[in-house]
Amino acid sequence: MESLGTRIAVALRREREAAGLSVSELARRAEVSKATISQLEGGAGNPNVETLWAIATALGIPFSVFVDDPVPITRLVRGRDMPAVPSGVAPYAAALLSACPPGARRDLYVIRADPGGTRRSAPHPRGTIEYVVLISGRALVGPESDPATLEPGDFLTYAGDAPHVFEALEPATSAVLLSEAR
Repeated sequence: MESLGTRIAVALRREREAAGLSVSELARRAEVSKATISQLEGGAGNPNVETLWAIATALGIPFSVFVDDPVPITRLVRGRDMPAVPSGVAPYAAALLSACPPGARRDLYVIRADPGGTRRSAPHPRGTIEYVVLISGRALVGPESDPATLEPGDFLTYAGDAPHVFEALEPATSAVLLSEAR
C-alpha cells in the first residue's frame, strides 16, 4: 500500500498535467506557493486540508482525487487505522472513507475534531451539497452565516458551495460527512 504522500504526489502531477497547467499557474490559482506545489509533487511536505482543498478547487476536481486509495468492493476500515489529513488552522482531521466512482460525484468522510478552533471551508465547486451526521460530542456546523449546533444523531444538510464551518464544542467530537457535487 502506497503512502498518503505518494498518493497525493502522483495524483497532483497527473491532474495538473491533465489540466495543462504549469506549477506556477496552479500555485497562482490555488493561492499557494510554487514551492508547495513542487514539494507535494515530489512527495515531500506535509499538506493540510486547506492546502489540498485550495489545489483541488483550482483544478476543478474533488478533494478525494488526492487521498483516495483504490480498494476492492468489500472493504473494512478500522477507525484506529484511518489515514487522516489534518487542518492547519483548527484541531480537525478528515479521513476519506469512500471516494466517488467515475461518473458519480460524492465522497464520504469521517471527521474528528476537538475544541480550540473553527475549521472554515471556502466554497467548493458550484452545486456541492454537504450532509453531516454527528456521531459524538457537540459541534457548530453549516453555513458560516448561520451554523447549527449539532448533538449526537443530528443530521444537517447545507450548501457546500458557500463558506461553511465545523467547530467542535466538546472533546472527541466526530461526524460522518458526505460531500456531493451536482
